[in-house]
Amino acid sequence: MEKIKTYFILLIMIFSVLSCKNQDKEVGNSLKKISLTYAKGFEILKGDGYWEIEVSQPWTGATQSFRYLILEKNSAKPEGDFDAIVQLPVNKIILTSTTQVPHLDLLNETEKLIGFPNTDLISSPKTRELINEKKVKELGAGPATNPEMVIDQAPDWIMVSTLGEDIRYLDLLKTAGVPALINGEYVEQHPLGRAEWIKFTGILLGKYEEAKKVFDKVESSYLEAKKLINRREKTSFPTVLSGVLYQDIWYAPGSESWGAKILENAGGNYIFEDQKGTGSVQLSYEYVLDRGLEADFWIGSADFSNIQKMGESEPRYRAFEAWKNGKVYSYTLKQGATGGLEYFELGYMRPDLILKDLIKILHPELLPDYELYFYQQLHEK
Repeated sequence: MEKIKTYFILLIMIFSVLSCKNQDKEVGNSLKKISLTYAKGFEILKGDGYWEIEVSQPWTGATQSFRYLILEKNSAKPEGDFDAIVQLPVNKIILTSTTQVPHLDLLNETEKLIGFPNTDLISSPKTRELINEKKVKELGAGPATNPEMVIDQAPDWIMVSTLGEDIRYLDLLKTAGVPALINGEYVEQHPLGRAEWIKFTGILLGKYEEAKKVFDKVESSYLEAKKLINRREKTSFPTVLSGVLYQDIWYAPGSESWGAKILENAGGNYIFEDQKGTGSVQLSYEYVLDRGLEADFWIGSADFSNIQKMGESEPRYRAFEAWKNGKVYSYTLKQGATGGLEYFELGYMRPDLILKDLIKILHPELLPDYELYFYQQLHEK
């Protein structure tokens, strides 16, 4: 009987180990799948002296995927077709979105950036120093990089965001021998899913382990803050209005979006929680007024500098109780030297700071010593 009991316990232990969601798995004879906890848009495979990354969600609704090979030093290329091949180590890289810039700072690789479109949008002090020293080439002030300038810079790789127009230059860059890799972080709707894309960048820099450590710290910080709210009843959550009017249409985050999920984790009762969608939803002013007239807070009110200017720009805003009571908050607290908002640069990578900001606003007693990082209350002037 004792042997049967021991055997049963052993089976449970084995099952528990095999069921662990974070376990890395063997794929084929030589590849090991490196598990990701939150990100859904890419996969990591580790081989002997190389990495393979497959981006399965390069943009919203994509039906095609992209496969990349990253070769470590003195490693032979495995068989197979790849959309881009990166040879480590790398010394010169180009980014196309401000959300990618913090990855370099956190991995101590800022100096490898040699080009960026519309550099005025960058807030990072480290990167601004490089820009001021003329070490980062301006690659165009429009919505896309200038492909000829990219090719002239001969980077070891360029990271492309499909939110812009750079996707149309993939074939041209490939023909010119410039590895172009798609970063689809914005498709992720779990707050930590976007942050986990630092592992993607880490592999491209030969710094996967360092990237994993950075992410683990962000994850721990986020989950610790979330615990503060988990102990509270939802009936105690204040109501929250979000969004702005533009040409008679009210644009607000859909209830399945990244922003709405952070708001929920922060203990906010989002008044549009029944409006499904991972992007913005379009609502009429009358509908919003009916739902949000008496909302306790208004969070995410564009980039107005004060509540007076906000009311002057759109008189209909003045009807809401949150506006009347001065309970309006915007993500404009920190700006770069040339006007870029740090929220749109560091926010994807540090959802823990956004979460703490929102907890501080909605439940200030839970974080008495915390100072807002991204958000600020709009005052009269």
